[in-house]
Amino acid sequence: MDLAILVRITMALALVLTARAAIVLNLIPSGSAVQALATAPLPKAKAARTDYVGDNTCRSCHQEKVETFHNTAHFLTSRLPDRDSILGSFSPGANVLKTSNPALFYRMEATSKGFFQTAVEGRPPDATSHAERFDFVIGSGTKGQTYLFWQGSRLFELPVSYWTDIGWVNSPGYEDGFPDFSRPIVPRCLECHATYFEAIPPVSNRYDKTNIVLGITCEKCHGPGRRHVLVHSSKSVAHSGQDMQSPLQWPREPQLDLCAWCHAGAGQTILPAFSYVPGQPLAKYIDLPPSSSDAHVDVHGSQVELLEKSRCFQSSDMTCTTCHDVHKPQRDLAAFSKRCLTCHAPASCGKFATLKDTITQNCIDCHMPRQQTNLILFDQKGAKARPRMRNHWIKVYAESATR
Repeated sequence: MDLAILVRITMALALVLTARAAIVLNLIPSGSAVQALATAPLPKAKAARTDYVGDNTCRSCHQEKVETFHNTAHFLTSRLPDRDSILGSFSPGANVLKTSNPALFYRMEATSKGFFQTAVEGRPPDATSHAERFDFVIGSGTKGQTYLFWQGSRLFELPVSYWTDIGWVNSPGYEDGFPDFSRPIVPRCLECHATYFEAIPPVSNRYDKTNIVLGITCEKCHGPGRRHVLVHSSKSVAHSGQDMQSPLQWPREPQLDLCAWCHAGAGQTILPAFSYVPGQPLAKYIDLPPSSSDAHVDVHGSQVELLEKSRCFQSSDMTCTTCHDVHKPQRDLAAFSKRCLTCHAPASCGKFATLKDTITQNCIDCHMPRQQTNLILFDQKGAKARPRMRNHWIKVYAESATR
């Protein structure tokens, strides 16, 4: 072969390999490589993890939104353990959870090697103990937290959780009074508390420790952002209708599907966890059969289903984002009540005659009361406790139901 031809072939192959390597390494290629990737059709079933760029990349153009979003319960719903992320106390006396078994207690300890939960059973000198490390914090702490630990590549729930109104409590799924560290954490649990965990089947709770994205990040709701970054980083690439969109631009059903992914109950997975792509029909991925009209829908984790029962929802085109701005923390009931007053006159409320305009400061506690869940039962020092959560069925309640 002629030497000149051989040199040209070698150089061409090098250019191709360099462009492909740039894409894999999260660099911004130029020219035809950008054009091809930017105009490729959106994935219809799932997106490769290399299509995701992470919140730090989003921050370069959307700093204010990312900063406020990183203070929300969504973003903080899974984190690594430290003194700030674990809300329960490690101080002597406050770091112990007694159980209904007088011969068993749990002790929470912070050491130079990390944070640990230790089950102590029996009485000295015959007491035995079993300790496991806090490896992940699940839950922002607005309501509570639970904690996970690694056993090799398998993930389990620690037996002691934290509830903001109570303190240290036994974790959901564990029976009070028994030293148990065996509850596995399956992918569907993690799907609603993290952006990504790569499962390693067939074992239900085995994961690749190197392929994890904690917290609910921007791309969990907006979808993979690589092409969006490429389009907006290259002057030579025209924007297209297939560029990343805000969920607010979607029709009502895709918007509700996105929220229902984690706020309409556990459901039954059809396709593997973390394969759902925002904007696609959720029913292809998770079976969420509607409950019967007379069935009780629990206040925990079924916000979308409860909202859909509301007359407000049925007589309007409202979605979850009618009231919620997911980019920032929202705890002000008066601000939420202003959304109610865009449709409802204060004088139409049955309490207006006695409370006058003060009712405009809090429609929520009357028409969306906090009620006990039947799905979470805690034991705290041998006493049973059920947490209270906001009911998203908007309606007129009997006064006793709002207490």
